[in-house]
Amino acid sequence: MQSDFSNLDPFDQAILTVLGGEGRISIADLARRIGLSKSPTQTRLKRLEAEGVITGYRALVDPIRLGLDHVAFVEVKLRDTRELALTAFNAAVAKVPEIEQAHMIASNFDYLLKIRTRSMAAYRSVLAEKISTLPHVASTSTYVAMQAVKEDGTLAQW
Repeated sequence: MQSDFSNLDPFDQAILTVLGGEGRISIADLARRIGLSKSPTQTRLKRLEAEGVITGYRALVDPIRLGLDHVAFVEVKLRDTRELALTAFNAAVAKVPEIEQAHMIASNFDYLLKIRTRSMAAYRSVLAEKISTLPHVASTSTYVAMQAVKEDGTLAQW
């Protein structure tokens, strides 16, 4: 099943907003917060999960406290941008744990990667041993982040 924003009524939107900030909230508290009883709230929640609107629940960890405070953004240009090459690149990117995010970009480069490591030395190793060896990579350009101004991973309000 596939859902889209137009299928989400105000109660569904409220569920997503609350869960986006408090993923461990109980069904009873969620129901109270959105103004429905427990049973219809649970039914809606299960439907949102079944339709793939809610894809999972996880703990958000502070990477800085884990010593992962070096962030670099990498522009990647590919030699080949046909579908087979893009598929191979995407599959390989998914296997590199240091790549926190990867986005195909409509620009003069093909992908923007967010890389998180412990240090510049660790980043240089990841760049040389992993990113530069990804399928079809022609060139890379690195931009090192000095500070994260906003990075919370939550949805924008409806």
